[in-house]
Amino acid sequence: MSETTENLDESIRKNAAGPKSAEVDGQKVEQHSLTDQIAADEYLAKKKVMRGRGTGLKITPMHHSGA
Repeated sequence: MSETTENLDESIRKNAAGPKSAEVDGQKVEQHSLTDQIAADEYLAKKKVMRGRGTGLKITPMHHSGA
């Protein structure tokens, strides 16, 4: 996995955990919605699985009894 990909993953994690918007003097903070946070988590999990070894399929030879 490249350093750029790791940085992107970390940025996505930080952005999902941080506030969606903020206002300093008015002290208004808006959090990302739960669905947005779940979507970011699912995206990162799928990305991690796709980087793993193999495709999740196991190919085995088939043998017949030959009667």
